Amino acid sequence: MFTGIVQAVGRVNAIESKGGDQRMVIGTGKLSADIVNIGDSVAVNGVCLTIAGFDGNGFAADVSRETLLRTTLGSLRQADPVNLELALTLTTRLGGHIVSGHVDGVGTVSERREDGRSVRFRIVNPPALAKYIAGKGSICVDGVSLTVNAVGRSWFEVNIVPHTLSETTLGVSEVGRTVNLEVDILARYLERLLSGAEEGQGASQLTRELLSRSGFIQDSHEHD
Repeated sequence: MFTGIVQAVGRVNAIESKGGDQRMVIGTGKLSADIVNIGDSVAVNGVCLTIAGFDGNGFAADVSRETLLRTTLGSLRQADPVNLELALTLTTRLGGHIVSGHVDGVGTVSERREDGRSVRFRIVNPPALAKYIAGKGSICVDGVSLTVNAVGRSWFEVNIVPHTLSETTLGVSEVGRTVNLEVDILARYLERLLSGAEEGQGASQLTRELLSRSGFIQDSHEHD
């Protein structure tokens, strides 16, 4: 588990193809490689990977075919910057939100504009994720815990403050860049709990009607 608070920006030192999978060697930047061990988990652009070895000032991790297809890791090239976060511990400050490192989909930056000293990004999300993204809710973008400022039918906006711009890869993200998205895990559990699905059956979709039946919202006519 992670918090979405990036600890360092590393770089891809090497990529080796292995029968459809890849082994990546990631330089740890200002994050000392001495504080991690083989078998530890680390989030790389929001993707949970397991450290398989060390090489100089970096660590090696195996990336499966599934991960390469479903995240942006498959498009990484040597020297590309990546956001890094070590797995949380019982004494870690939970400064962001609960992040699993399991990417739900890939979004695309469609707008980038100045907003005071910050930068506002509009990101187009996969349609299947729209129901999990709510204004003032949390979302993880390339491993960074962010607050959703606005939502549309197929997009959401986040405001990136100067510190986050300078300490993560979002500072160099431009229009057209693809990013890993992980929705708030609480939204997924809420959907499952409200569905009332029996064990072994698929969960139904979270709808306004379901929320109304469960007492979470009231229809407008009830106040007439």
